[in-house]
Amino acid sequence: MENKKLAPSRWLKLIPVIFITYSLAYLDRANYSFGSASGMADDLNITPSASSLLGALFFLGYFFCQIPGATYAAKRSAKKLVFFCLILWGSCAAATGLVNDIRVLYVIRFTLGVVESAVMPAMLVFLSNWFTKSERSRANTFLILGNPVTVLWMSIVSGYLVHGLGWRYMFIVEGLPSIIWAFFWWRLVKDKPSEAKWLSDNEKKDLEQALLEEQKGMKEVKNYREAFKNPKVIMLSIQYFFWSIGVYGFVMWLPSIIKESSGMGIVNAGWLSSVPYLAAIIGMLGVSYYADRTMNRKGAVWVCLLIGAIAFYGSYLIGASNFWLSYSLLVIAGGAMYAPYGPFFAIIPELLPKNVSGGAMALINSFGALGSFAGSYIVGYLNGSTGSPDASFIFMSLALVVSVVMTIVVKTPKGNAPDGEKLAA
Repeated sequence: MENKKLAPSRWLKLIPVIFITYSLAYLDRANYSFGSASGMADDLNITPSASSLLGALFFLGYFFCQIPGATYAAKRSAKKLVFFCLILWGSCAAATGLVNDIRVLYVIRFTLGVVESAVMPAMLVFLSNWFTKSERSRANTFLILGNPVTVLWMSIVSGYLVHGLGWRYMFIVEGLPSIIWAFFWWRLVKDKPSEAKWLSDNEKKDLEQALLEEQKGMKEVKNYREAFKNPKVIMLSIQYFFWSIGVYGFVMWLPSIIKESSGMGIVNAGWLSSVPYLAAIIGMLGVSYYADRTMNRKGAVWVCLLIGAIAFYGSYLIGASNFWLSYSLLVIAGGAMYAPYGPFFAIIPELLPKNVSGGAMALINSFGALGSFAGSYIVGYLNGSTGSPDASFIFMSLALVVSVVMTIVVKTPKGNAPDGEKLAA
């Protein structure tokens, strides 16, 4: 059965909803970088080391509920889980604008991470219920595309909000939409095709049959414990740890790096901070299309990450001698790091059967959270202690090189034509 005949309305009904939902999640985690760069530290007497810890605490909290979130989504309801998470993370984000004590801010940042930790694995499980193997890179990409698209406009809007209203109102204004959107999410999505009234009976039957066919012939894995011992899952977890060091070291501190390196104000730094995410959007769409057409997911991942590593190293070599050339390389690095997300998360459901693939994705994402914690904290520390981004560029470059090596080493399914047939292991 050709995938193009499988309920084409899924793309218009579901993709915009999941895109907006994950966009709001990313807005409420990434805008801390603008608060940090625009007076929040002075108002709350936050030292450089405390600022690094605050930036990273989100990801420590993000580590804890990945697997429980995936388990709940797979066995019960991704729809219900995401609904409550939307309300809770919007509340935490808005509350950031009300704090006067750094100790309360520590609690809020950690709690925000805990709440949001369930969202990514739940959304990946949700997409695996609706989209087939040869569609999954693109479906995953439209989900994760909410990340760079959000940072693109957030970098501009947050700059203006901070400039016009201050950092407190920025957090409040950007936290409320998640609470409102929760009720739209609840009304617009269903957990499985069989529950959707907008699909015909034949569309439901054909789609469910196609998803069931993908599971046939796949080696049985009884439980999560057995899945987590799989060497491929372990290697992909380590790979994602180092990849996330580069990504979130970049995301959390790019506005501060640009502001300090260029001497520009926060509004101009916001505009410049948005450009790498425009490159990321273009890269993600192109790479996901390539990966679904060729089924060469692994190649798409490691080539992009290698480009990112080289760009970081080039920015280090240039240093402060030529801001615009160094900045151009940062644009390339940012775009390259984001480009292969869709193909990467499409690999796991091809390695493991449906009963454990959600948990495996959650485990891998948990390691990514630890890498994000390390990247956010260490990059912030290096920038503060050295007074220059040079050391952090080297650090992020080396992390990506390790991720490239791990990607090449792990054995993943071989490519074939995207016609829905079984992949060879």
